[in-house]
Amino acid sequence: MKFDASAFLQTVPESPGVYRMIGADETVLYVGKAKNLRRRLASYFRARLPSPRIALMVRQIERVDISLVRSEAEALILENHLIKTLAPRYNILFRDDKSYPYIRLTGGDFPAIQTYRGALHKGERYFGPYPNGWAARESIQLVQKLFELRTCADSVFRNRSRPCLLHQIHRCTAPCVGKVSAEEYRQQVEMAARFLSGKSTEVIETLTVAMNAASERLDFEEAARLRDRLRALQSVLHQQAVDSRRDEDVDILVVLAHAGLVCVNLAMVRGGRHLGDRPLFPQQAEGAEPVDVLHAFLEQHYQDRPWPDRILTNLASPELAEFVEFLAERPIAVSAGRGATDRAWLEMAEANARVAIEARARGGERARTQLQELAAALDLPEPPRRIECFDISHTMGEATVASCVVWEGEGMNPSQYRRYHIEGITPGDDYAAMRQVLTRRYERVAEGEAPRPDLVLIDGGKGQLEVAARVLDELGLELPLVGVAKGEARKPGLETLVFADGRAPLQLPPSSPALHLIQIVRDEAHRFAITGHRARRAKARTGSRLEDIPGIGPKRRKALLAAFGGLDGVKEATVEDLCRVPGIDRQLAQTLYNALHGH
Repeated sequence: MKFDASAFLQTVPESPGVYRMIGADETVLYVGKAKNLRRRLASYFRARLPSPRIALMVRQIERVDISLVRSEAEALILENHLIKTLAPRYNILFRDDKSYPYIRLTGGDFPAIQTYRGALHKGERYFGPYPNGWAARESIQLVQKLFELRTCADSVFRNRSRPCLLHQIHRCTAPCVGKVSAEEYRQQVEMAARFLSGKSTEVIETLTVAMNAASERLDFEEAARLRDRLRALQSVLHQQAVDSRRDEDVDILVVLAHAGLVCVNLAMVRGGRHLGDRPLFPQQAEGAEPVDVLHAFLEQHYQDRPWPDRILTNLASPELAEFVEFLAERPIAVSAGRGATDRAWLEMAEANARVAIEARARGGERARTQLQELAAALDLPEPPRRIECFDISHTMGEATVASCVVWEGEGMNPSQYRRYHIEGITPGDDYAAMRQVLTRRYERVAEGEAPRPDLVLIDGGKGQLEVAARVLDELGLELPLVGVAKGEARKPGLETLVFADGRAPLQLPPSSPALHLIQIVRDEAHRFAITGHRARRAKARTGSRLEDIPGIGPKRRKALLAAFGGLDGVKEATVEDLCRVPGIDRQLAQTLYNALHGH
């Protein structure tokens, strides 16, 4: 029976929600979200659709299910959950398109300049987003060199008694110890903000006026300092590869397909300054047209980010401009360039996309060879698509942490990594720790709540492997299981592979591609476990005793540590001193004082 879109749309409310397009045999074809469900779904059933791929999907629809939610934020969360759970055929996913860094100027009389990822808050100024952390950090270094703003945390700033090294090398004016007035520092902050916004000409004019004024009042030392700052700024602007000299925000989007790979190269221009590129490789894009991939990117990338003034793309068309206007709910200029600078930006983005595809293809071919060699060495029926590896880390039984890392497709997939805090075992009992982490992990696999691996690696020898085999047997799971026993003196290349099915141990030659792959995954599991263990151990050893005092929650603890510069300061405070901290009354202050002094 043909799907009656007209009758269905009459029942759909104009509310935020998530929709699931269902095909034959209850196959989920596509999952999407919308601020206005009726308007978004109606766009799929018009006479002219934006791409053949979407038209093909619509022809397969037998039913559309909707779920109403209270807000766009809830719709986004539900959509992400359903896509990960159902893996719909027509959802092109950008798994590495997660969080872009910003540069943040904090509030207060002496703002700090910092890189930042996450939700934007009122009272602070943000510049970006930047395509990667390197671009953001490089910009901060430039700002430090030009305007000497502080980068330290507020807790450090409040408790310094002398300038730090950055002041000595002329990267900070040391407001922490009064080396600069609040007004002068504010001026530095405003010039930095204008520079980050692309208003370099205004900054140059301001510095020139200040330099001339200092010269006229015979303050030659100040004039020389401003002159050096002007020269540094001019040098920075001269080194800028491409600068539009216009205060505008532009995103350059190039989509290229080659060697079975599709790359979306995103370059960002903020305030007229080119900030760099970021290549993105979507999942489930096999057979998709480049324009379909671009549509998927536009939907996902801008759902929680502001739209730029303009979009430059190698796939510009009236249909694409119409699609962008539909998503943005306002006109956005979409073009293939309108001048020499635009063309230069597009050429740079295309070149970077080609380089990224070539690098990915070389890495993919190497990974495929390694997986084939691994399947042959371990006698697997086919090359594994998903490998999970476990390791345990602790110091004399303290702060035990287990790690699970995942190789998926052609490389490590950090978004699937998990750490487990091990509790309730005899300290130092690695077998019990391994039992606990495997039970917690594979209970979810047995219940269908987590992906099923094609190969499980255990960083350990026969004992750990026997524990793993018993856990899987108790859960009713049959998974290829291999232990990686360390070689003599833990020397790489001398590892022995131990099998749970009774086969004789295997030692691959040091040059084996299969062994190299196992080493990569094993070493990553070890790194992920030990960094988690060190963080947990450090927190346990430096953890404040305030956490154990009734009535002292995170907010009060933070206020106390900030007010007295650390736990030692809190211990030295009197009851009257403690009462002056917001949220601490006399009764709680007395309780706190008694607890810290053993009364």
